[in-house]
Amino acid sequence: MSTEQAVRIREFALRHRVAFGVAWLLVLLLGGAAAVAGLGRLDQSFTASGGPGHRANQAVQERYGNGAAVAPLVAVATWPAATDVRAPDAAGRFADAVRRAAGPGARTVSYTGTGDEGFLGADGRTVYALVYPGAGKPDLAGLTAVEEAAGTLRTGLRSALPAARVEVTGVLPLQHDSAVAGPGAVALAVKAVCALGLLVLLVLAFRSPLGVLAPLLLAGVASVGALVLVEAVAGFTEISFIVVYLVPVTALVLAVHRWAQPPETAARSAVAAGAAGAVACAVLALFPAAFLRSVGVAGLSVWAVGTAATLTLAPMLDSVATRTTRTTRTTRTAPVRAARTARTAPVRVGRWPRALPAAVGLALLVLLAGAATQLRVGNPEAHALVASGPARDGLDRLTAAGVPSGALNPLEVLVPRGADAEAVAARAARVPGVLLAAAPAAAEWRRDGSAVVVVVPEEEPMTAAGAATVTALRSALSGGAPPSPVGGSGGTPPALVGSSGGTPPALVGGSGVVDRDLVDGVYGLLPYAVPAAALAALLALAVLTTAGTAARAVSRALLAAVAPAGALAVLWQWGPPGTGAVTGWVPLVVGVFAFCVSLDRSVASAAGGPSWAGPVAAGAGALAVLAVGIGPQVELALLVSGFAMAALLDALAGRHRTPPGTPVRPITRTSLQLV
Repeated sequence: MSTEQAVRIREFALRHRVAFGVAWLLVLLLGGAAAVAGLGRLDQSFTASGGPGHRANQAVQERYGNGAAVAPLVAVATWPAATDVRAPDAAGRFADAVRRAAGPGARTVSYTGTGDEGFLGADGRTVYALVYPGAGKPDLAGLTAVEEAAGTLRTGLRSALPAARVEVTGVLPLQHDSAVAGPGAVALAVKAVCALGLLVLLVLAFRSPLGVLAPLLLAGVASVGALVLVEAVAGFTEISFIVVYLVPVTALVLAVHRWAQPPETAARSAVAAGAAGAVACAVLALFPAAFLRSVGVAGLSVWAVGTAATLTLAPMLDSVATRTTRTTRTTRTAPVRAARTARTAPVRVGRWPRALPAAVGLALLVLLAGAATQLRVGNPEAHALVASGPARDGLDRLTAAGVPSGALNPLEVLVPRGADAEAVAARAARVPGVLLAAAPAAAEWRRDGSAVVVVVPEEEPMTAAGAATVTALRSALSGGAPPSPVGGSGGTPPALVGSSGGTPPALVGGSGVVDRDLVDGVYGLLPYAVPAAALAALLALAVLTTAGTAARAVSRALLAAVAPAGALAVLWQWGPPGTGAVTGWVPLVVGVFAFCVSLDRSVASAAGGPSWAGPVAAGAGALAVLAVGIGPQVELALLVSGFAMAALLDALAGRHRTPPGTPVRPITRTSLQLV
């Protein structure tokens, strides 16, 4: 699309403003209803599909109906000092109480039935059990069912074991406690200040009611339209629920930034940046990883709908604005430019102070991009999920008794029919970093000739030691499961016999492998996906602008996309929260957001857009996400802080523009070149 075509589209929209206005109103209203109704199409598991752990978890879920990618509940009981926790009376009572309180369909395992002292605390008085509730799949509804089962389990155990101090903990109960705690008075005050700050920022920037409402309306239609497109694609392929976080924030920042541009500049730069960004996101969507496909489709949809709104809806809103408002938007920097142009040579030294923030910002981006190489992706460590509550009491009780926190993320090994589950457990127990490995003989752990072996690591899987344990366990069991001494029930079916005549290898699943699959299956593709997307954006932008503009815009966008990952590592992994890891999908969402907003800012700046537009848009995005997301939930705090830091870092690094008086378009352009 050429410059002339973009102008003709704007003029056509103005001539048919009523029709376009009704169309965008329908997008907002009917599309909003459709978007809400279609949320169920999105995959809500937040797990990386396609990896060996995912395949193992699917097999466990299909055969046993629970467990797999869902971390179990951990029931902890501390008996009086004189009690022998190994005695059948105490151990048996605890196991029976856990089994009854867990309800039908649940799988439970403890010291009773395995005899493994890994289920006992070092204090001699504490014992724990792993409980996989009967209902619980790795989606939002299943996780909610497990969280509710924690309360039922806690109540039942305290009623059945009045002599013991009983707690129930686990990854999901810890996350649940952080959610129900809600923001405190200070957090609520900060949220209110951020919301008010957003309003004040828009008022100061645009100085009219329409100037405040217009970018919000543009963001609304872009968000709704993009979500409808994403959900339509979700009917054909797996799209993760994470797009719900990416779409509205990206749409808001792009809308504010484009509304801050003079109308002609907004149209030209929106088409160029939109084409380049859409192509880059389309390339991401082609890679065989659900998370990459999801953020790629979401980004492509935001670019498409946002650009259409800029070309058709924004001119109508411009036409409604008063002449004063329009003059303010298009000429507010003119006196400053004239003054700068008239400066003498000695005064031009003053450019250094203007360039200093950009230099500092660029240096900071480079440093944070280096820190991104130290990012560890995975669920935050258990101690960082919540500071207090019933689940935290259970975790503290468990660790005080000498039981490592790795018990909250056990592994499940699916032993195929015809293999010896006890031999698999014995082999797993010898792997360095494994606290215990047991093959429960209860019926709920043996199904259709197969069996599940539970493996409890000493360290949580997001830590370096925990990841090494998962890798070592997979290696130890990769050679095939040892055959049963009696050939299994009914013998080994030929379909399960490998080419070497033995049984197939056991499958290592459980909640502890999800992080490993994310690293291997998604982040392992980034060295190929990122350069491919950047090259596509570079080629598209070079056609529509110049090679120099394209190179600068794409290189800055890449740096902006990587730097937030380093900021997350510095703030959360190494900072006071000490999460040990950053939720795996958060850097992906934040990185795509940062790439999109940086690309749009760079292209608009090269087209002659005002220098204040980038900081205003970044500030609006940061204040919006902080106003909505501040609270005690660690994963939400990770996402919100990532969005805010990405916006502010890009604004800081992008403040310096081509000096006034320097030609923005140094060469003669063809009809294909827009800016």
